[in-house]
Amino acid sequence: MKSPTTQHAPGPHVVVVGSLNLDLIARVERLPAAGETVAGSVLLRRFGGKGANQAVAAARQGARVAMMGCVGCDADGEEYCRRLARSERIDARAIHHVPNETTGTALIAVEGHGQNSIVVVAGANARLTPAMIRAQANLIRGAKALLLQLEVPLPAVLAAMRIANATGVPVFFNPSPLRPDFPWGRVALHTVVVNEIEARHIFGRSPDDLSRKPAVWRRRLAERRITQILVTRGAESTLCLTTEAMFSVPTLRVRPVDTVGAGDTFAGTFTARMAEGSSLADAVALANVAGGLATLKPGAQEAMPSRRETERWRTKLR
Repeated sequence: MKSPTTQHAPGPHVVVVGSLNLDLIARVERLPAAGETVAGSVLLRRFGGKGANQAVAAARQGARVAMMGCVGCDADGEEYCRRLARSERIDARAIHHVPNETTGTALIAVEGHGQNSIVVVAGANARLTPAMIRAQANLIRGAKALLLQLEVPLPAVLAAMRIANATGVPVFFNPSPLRPDFPWGRVALHTVVVNEIEARHIFGRSPDDLSRKPAVWRRRLAERRITQILVTRGAESTLCLTTEAMFSVPTLRVRPVDTVGAGDTFAGTFTARMAEGSSLADAVALANVAGGLATLKPGAQEAMPSRRETERWRTKLR
């Protein structure tokens, strides 16, 4: 089964390799403890997956985006690809429809203050292979940026990274969910986007000391062939460390309704802005704004702001 097509200018600015999920979101008064059942008030059905979320976020910022991943040969997969192509103008031709598999599903509980708990069933996402990636290598070679996460098989992720490395395409990596077997140092990474917990696991240090000991962090980055790192910290400022500078960028002051997809909005927005030539500080500032705005509405993709909305709210950074 082929994915729907739309008219695109040649050579996408951003190629995203990652997951596509159907999100089932339950609103609860509080998140359940282990072994506990809580009552939900609302059940929403939305399209998600870290890969597709980040692709949509980048497209909303004006980037030309191509998506690489897998869905099932089912109604959900067909509807998802049609929506990406027609509503978001994302090139969906490299999304494979896998026979005898269902489209990936995420079960999400969201409590009254916007915090969430997520269970992901990979489904067709688990069937993405290096061969599928290599068959679409020209998409990566023609991009300004490659953006990846870890909700699809690691061999496919590494295959895409190696194609990008061989042709000088910058790799933007959001290593979520964390995997202990990721071979840090075996591929070159332009930017790694992590939260505080991920930073601590990957680098063995608390990001709280990043500003006090940048030389130590730079050595850790060099060992892992990372050019620069961004550490998001929820409502706190985002920390940025490069080979030459260390600085923080304030976030947008908001009252979150739903934090689902906020991190994906940040990653997609940041990558899109860097791909078009924005400075690091500007790209992070706009990503902070977009991520904050994404918490003001329920759902992930439904809450992602447009380029115009993001720029209008940038003046409100605290």
